[in-house]
Amino acid sequence: MVNPSGDWAQFARALGARAVLDKPIGPLTTYGVGGPAAVYVEIEGPEDLAVVRRVCRDHVASSGTSALPVFVLGRGSNLLVADEGFEGMVLHLGPGFADIDLPVGGGAESASPPAVVGGGAAVALPVLARRVADAGWSGLSWAVGVPGSVGGAVRMNAGGHGSDMASCLVRYSWVDLFGDAGGTDGVDHLGYGYRSSAVAASHVVLAAELSVTPGEVEQERAAVSAIVKWRREHQPGGSNAGSVFTNPEGDSAGRVIEAAGLKGFRLGTAHVSEKHANFIQADKDGRADDVFALMAHVRDVVAEQSGVVLRAEVRLLGFGGGKDGAVDGSGGVAGATQGGAAP
Repeated sequence: MVNPSGDWAQFARALGARAVLDKPIGPLTTYGVGGPAAVYVEIEGPEDLAVVRRVCRDHVASSGTSALPVFVLGRGSNLLVADEGFEGMVLHLGPGFADIDLPVGGGAESASPPAVVGGGAAVALPVLARRVADAGWSGLSWAVGVPGSVGGAVRMNAGGHGSDMASCLVRYSWVDLFGDAGGTDGVDHLGYGYRSSAVAASHVVLAAELSVTPGEVEQERAAVSAIVKWRREHQPGGSNAGSVFTNPEGDSAGRVIEAAGLKGFRLGTAHVSEKHANFIQADKDGRADDVFALMAHVRDVVAEQSGVVLRAEVRLLGFGGGKDGAVDGSGGVAGATQGGAAP
């Protein structure tokens, strides 16, 4: 519980109705478990963003700190929040960042050169993929299988089904909460790696432009439907955050976890999916700390049996003394003072 006379309460008062103290964040994730953030801020549009940036910089200047613990929340589809919560600020972009800008033309008979689709950071990737297919453009059907937001996808280099953001992102716009940096940059500015980028915790992705080519509407719709069908057949539903660990070089995380005999293994209110071993399911009204403990157990057993060190793909918020953290290869929690955006 935030002290009503403490720094976070004063910070929230400066933001007015935009800010909520002790907002439960777990229910905003696909896991559905976990605790609150000290301050939650809904940024409806550019005007709100300008106010939040001003208050952040004023607070840093007056307190003498270099920054504040901050996490930019997308759709919460790749995030686990600790039961104790996050002693920091969680930002969420609202409808003012949910525009979709489709290029003119489209369809197999179109003579248009390669074009770009614009998407605000708050746009859900599956929605964008369907809109693009319905308009007769090709190149983004893979995105229907990624349940995150455009902003989170830029931050994490999200991907699947043979493609990723690094393959189709042309440029993106962003701002720094604590400084004057920002603008529009090309994909090279992101320093993309596998499910990683150079986007810092204080950077807020605002929009992205993705390359597309003319396609046939029915074929694109069929490609989207095929991916949706595949996911339903091969991946579990329910309360999870997709793939828990990144794939080891030349192998599959799901395969090595299954080979370790961990399919279906339960720890408290969490268990390894029987359908896909790289998914961890949370029980309704379960504990995020059980999910975290099961991640650590899976990592340790796999390392002991096969020598493979699994790395977390799921973003972890509030672990490690109330700060952002990630399961590392040594059995501990690698803490940091700030989080990053999550799809």
